[in-house]
Amino acid sequence: MLIEARPVNDAELGTLMTALQRELQEAGGGLDLTFEDGAQHLVGVVEGRAVACGALQRIDAQTGAIKRMYVRPAFRGRGIARQLLAALEEMALDAGHVVLRLEPGVYLPAALALLLSAGYGRTVTLGFEKRILVAA
Repeated sequence: MLIEARPVNDAELGTLMTALQRELQEAGGGLDLTFEDGAQHLVGVVEGRAVACGALQRIDAQTGAIKRMYVRPAFRGRGIARQLLAALEEMALDAGHVVLRLEPGVYLPAALALLLSAGYGRTVTLGFEKRILVAA
């Protein structure tokens, strides 16, 4: 899989974010139509097709937020989300962040399992947080 940065107005990224919003709404979550929040977006590409996305938003100098992670259903179970999460964590380290957060929201079971296995802990606000460190 190729992971590449895409601008927020990229058509393939827009399609992925629309699919994400639809799935979250079906799961009982609200819609987040505010994509112009300064977040940097990554897209996972398999055989020339954009199949996954995620974003990193700066909260402050040391803290970033993971947002809008999504993998098309037909491509789930292949480790794509884990690779994308690792790429977002690397992007956060490059930006100087040592803490990553995920805001409270609707988390699908597979997303919960991924976050917990990747070292994210639940917060009091029902979100998730992880301290990331530079590898030795």
